[in-house]
Amino acid sequence: MALHVPKAPGVPQMLKDGARMFSGLEEAVYRNINACKQFAQSVRSAYGPNGMNKMIINHIDKQFVTSDAGTIIRELDVEHPAAKLMVLASQMQDAEVGDGTNFVIVLSGALLEAAEELLRLGVTTSEIAEGYELALAKSLEILPGLQTEEIKDYKNISAVVKGIKPSIMSKQYGCEDFIAELVAKACIAILPEKTTFNVDNVRVCKILGAGLYQSEVLTGMVFKREVEGDISSATKAKVAIYSCPVDINQTETKGTVLIKTADELLNFSRGEESLLEKQIKDIADAGVKVIVAGAKFGDMALHFLNKYNVMAVRLTSKFELRRLAKTVNATVLPRLTTPTAEEQGYCDVVAIEELGDTRVVVFRMESSESRISTIVIRGSTDNYMDDIERAIDDGVNTFKGIARDGRFVAGAGATEIELAQQLLKYADTLPGLEQYAVRKFAVALESIPRALADNSGANATEVVNNIYKAHTESNKFAGFDIESENNGICDAKEKGIFDLYVLKNWGLKYAVGAATTILKVDQIIMAKRAGGPKPKQPMGSDDES
Repeated sequence: MALHVPKAPGVPQMLKDGARMFSGLEEAVYRNINACKQFAQSVRSAYGPNGMNKMIINHIDKQFVTSDAGTIIRELDVEHPAAKLMVLASQMQDAEVGDGTNFVIVLSGALLEAAEELLRLGVTTSEIAEGYELALAKSLEILPGLQTEEIKDYKNISAVVKGIKPSIMSKQYGCEDFIAELVAKACIAILPEKTTFNVDNVRVCKILGAGLYQSEVLTGMVFKREVEGDISSATKAKVAIYSCPVDINQTETKGTVLIKTADELLNFSRGEESLLEKQIKDIADAGVKVIVAGAKFGDMALHFLNKYNVMAVRLTSKFELRRLAKTVNATVLPRLTTPTAEEQGYCDVVAIEELGDTRVVVFRMESSESRISTIVIRGSTDNYMDDIERAIDDGVNTFKGIARDGRFVAGAGATEIELAQQLLKYADTLPGLEQYAVRKFAVALESIPRALADNSGANATEVVNNIYKAHTESNKFAGFDIESENNGICDAKEKGIFDLYVLKNWGLKYAVGAATTILKVDQIIMAKRAGGPKPKQPMGSDDES
């Protein structure tokens, strides 16, 4: 009989074998803070226009070379439970604003680093969390007063470019003017009158070859496909869209046909052909010049389409089919029937164009107002074009933010230092231990200009001191000048370096939320994982006895 070893009393006694438990400051809190600090440190070096790129190879061996924090954290697949909370906060920022993911991680990492120092001095986690909440409330109260700019006319290209440019500059420093103009044109072309702007309506098509400056905006859609038949272009075309194959209909149930004579055999296949020809002739007679299908075109069907001068395009993705239906204002039909006038779409030009050595089908809307616009990106490598796409994505999300709330605050670390300065004054008015947490919150805000300075190769301490000095002289828009060679500062408002008000507002909320949640964890209980490999049965054991 095996010797029974009793478990230690307490919580371990209640858990399964192999479960682990960490509790208290040393085991749980500091361990969590350490993991989050290291995670924030790895992403921090990618912050700002001069941020370094990360090379990530994900679980399916796909390679990413980017400085976009959203992509980095999505592909890293973080396992640590506390660092995962930071990732979730960052993803919420991405969903809410579409930019500022790195801001959330850098700030929450700095808040946890500051909290560690207070914990070692004997301040409790609840007092630190309370102090952080007070500092956040005060920051959100101060923030509207730091507004530098407001865009009210969303259809003014030059004003929109000015607002979009800083968010693109942080990803593609040097090409921001060109990309910002592309994004502004694409967004304004499809801005709806009544409903809200939808980010999904700006599509991106990446075609290898040429250079970035050969990229262009098209109102309509572009597909990297060939046409199916011989007809390669159509103008002022009515469009019919089907989600089914364009071919001879197959019956759903198997049937047996008894053919007695040679004439019956000849007429049997001819009947099918004439039926298909009649269907295609009726579609062509309804004025349709282009048929788009989500499945295959049969050889016989293509023969009749060429005969009646109807262009045939096949799209394999049902999502692309829906988007195209939205673009040309058509209804996707599930069966090969003649479309009514309401079900047909309209497109000014449908044609094959050659970009580099890639042939594409373009659905271009010239006169009528399009619901979807496409940015055609040209570039020398796939990785480079992926990075441009991420910059465009940030720009489009910034436009969405402008459409919701056109207010901007100063970038370049100016807003953070102004908040820090006012929070330090606010901390002096607090009587309890929370004042220490509020002061540390102000110090944590300095991590943003520090990251900008470190990544640009400047002396971070000197830069922060210079910005503080300018702010005490009531220049509240003074921030770090990344182009200066001697740790200089600049007026962010004059230089046109802006951040969306909603970005800062939500970024502060999510960063503080993540930091306080992690601080309030005092126990980590890790249950034994189920579903592992089963232990092998020893030879000769018999369970059936």
